[in-house]
Amino acid sequence: MDYKKLLADTVILGDVKSGEIEALITVPKDPAMGDYCLPCFKFAKEMKKSPMAIAEEIVSRIVAHGLLEKAEAVGGYVNFTLNKKMVASAVVKKILSEGETYGRSDIGAGKTVCIDFSSVNIAKPFHMGHLLNTVIGGALCRIYRALGYKVVGINHLGDWGTQFGKLIVAYKKWGDKDDIDKRGVRGLLDIYVKFHEEAEKDPSLEDDARAWFKKIEDGNKEAIDLFGYFKDVTMKEVEKVYKRLNVTFDSYAGESFYNDKMQPVLDELEEKGLLETSDGAKIVRFEGDKMPPCLLVRSDGATLYATRDLAAAVYRKNTYDFYKCLYVVAYQQNLHFKQIFEVLRLMGKPWANDMVHVAHGMVSLEDGALSTRTGRVVFLEDVLNTAVAKAGEIIAEKNPDLENRELTAEQVGVGAAVFAMLFNGRIKDVVFDYDKVLNFDGETGPYVQYTYARCCSLLEKCAPEGDAFDEDGISNDEAYALVKALEKFPESVTAAGEKYEPSIVTRQIVDVAQAFNKFYFEHNIKDAAPAVRNARLALVAATKQVVESGLSLLGIAAPQRM
Repeated sequence: MDYKKLLADTVILGDVKSGEIEALITVPKDPAMGDYCLPCFKFAKEMKKSPMAIAEEIVSRIVAHGLLEKAEAVGGYVNFTLNKKMVASAVVKKILSEGETYGRSDIGAGKTVCIDFSSVNIAKPFHMGHLLNTVIGGALCRIYRALGYKVVGINHLGDWGTQFGKLIVAYKKWGDKDDIDKRGVRGLLDIYVKFHEEAEKDPSLEDDARAWFKKIEDGNKEAIDLFGYFKDVTMKEVEKVYKRLNVTFDSYAGESFYNDKMQPVLDELEEKGLLETSDGAKIVRFEGDKMPPCLLVRSDGATLYATRDLAAAVYRKNTYDFYKCLYVVAYQQNLHFKQIFEVLRLMGKPWANDMVHVAHGMVSLEDGALSTRTGRVVFLEDVLNTAVAKAGEIIAEKNPDLENRELTAEQVGVGAAVFAMLFNGRIKDVVFDYDKVLNFDGETGPYVQYTYARCCSLLEKCAPEGDAFDEDGISNDEAYALVKALEKFPESVTAAGEKYEPSIVTRQIVDVAQAFNKFYFEHNIKDAAPAVRNARLALVAATKQVVESGLSLLGIAAPQRM
């Protein structure tokens, strides 16, 4: 129900239109001040009255409505208190009626959103640093689909560059196919690290690497076959991790895909007089030197990330005709994307304004940063395995007789890692702490999952009796706080899409879980009178549905038993 519109329609204030009043109505910070409030300060000058007098006048002329319990004039505000019984009943029945569609909408119908995220590097570890990027992108894909958009999830693979020449040299000198087939990227990492160690002693190895990469560019069969082998080894491994994270992609078009698509973009830049030569390199300068020039072709003729990103942007617009194209990439790349978007604007692409850099922070374990060249990396698979093992230990202690304990440990451990990444605003850096993320009592994934399992258990043990439904059972303060948290869920999904911020959904389901547990501990359900119990069980079922939907949007499983 659109309460703001309903309340605005009850207000009579001269010639002021209902829509103007509706736009001013907001939710007070203190719930004791009511459910909604209307500040009257904006009308004071025109009406030549104090805000307090205007508020009192509004209250005296309020049009009666069954949903409005009372309206009060307080300090220049009109505070509205809704009828708790009617609101609680309406919200609970709406959730149960809509089921898994509650919180979804069709605001994006007919529009396509491209989301570029994860973007793993071929033959390099899928490490801890990729977790934040991958789960933010995955959550945004699910949120936009829930809002009715067609979503194209893109994994812009890092599958081009001289590092592949280095890897071929390393493989031919020190590689063991059986070992790499068995150990995957870890085996490739070992020889890649060895290459850098040996190249410090013998710089000619760098020349060999450049020669082999040139062979890849020229289509040499041996070079292409090895390049393909490294790619297959990598994708086989990362797909296992994506499956655990509940992340899928619609496109794996990476850097190499755009090799034949860069020249037309460079030609267009040349035709429009935007490309200039500087010390043998080709660049695009920006007006007023508001940022450094965008380097597109090095003096040796090599193209760069920027060249391929421009080609990718043009390809995506031509192929998908996107409404928005999002790039989920760490904030260190802020300048890069500002340059890319500005180049597209200079080229006269009106859709350049539809491209968004969804910047995020960095993630690390407590012992610091990551380095591929030195081999000092923390594999994401190892992090997930450790989280699952620790979750298994906690579950064994709390519920030793639980069936499917291994599956539940996987759901809780992986869910805890994902939830921790999505709880704070995406721009914040995250230091991953196993004990904190696996806490069953904090603002964590296990806490929310346990709330869901508690709802399942209650509904399993307590069956409704007849059709009697007593709103008194769900209109007390604790139940009403839960109802209001449940009611905000659709708004949180919409806001998460508008702000590219999955944490809005994460925090909303934490609010729901906290409100539910307070209600659960304060009010008896099982032994209440039948009509009261029926109402409370309906509220439990509504909570179960919203928590499950929220976790699903984040890519987290909802175990029925823990």
